[in-house]
Amino acid sequence: MELADHKRFTKNTNTDVYFCDPSSPWQRGTNENTNRLLRQYFPKKTSLHGFDQSYLDKIANKLNNRPRRILNYLTPNDMIKNHVALTT
Repeated sequence: MELADHKRFTKNTNTDVYFCDPSSPWQRGTNENTNRLLRQYFPKKTSLHGFDQSYLDKIANKLNNRPRRILNYLTPNDMIKNHVALTT
């Protein structure tokens, strides 16, 4: 549902939207890698209801400041800062 309006998004932002084939995790490399990293903190099927927001924020901060090989060892935060700075 979150991308039900993808055609309007593409038109408004001039950004192509691609959809992966069902049951094809190799087409979603970043997503699968992020899931693997999250499983260091939350095993599969863990409910997040028992965790407070500050704990979840700490984990998000750790992951967003963790260098990634795919990003030439920059962090996701570095990449966002670099790209947002180019658009302002």
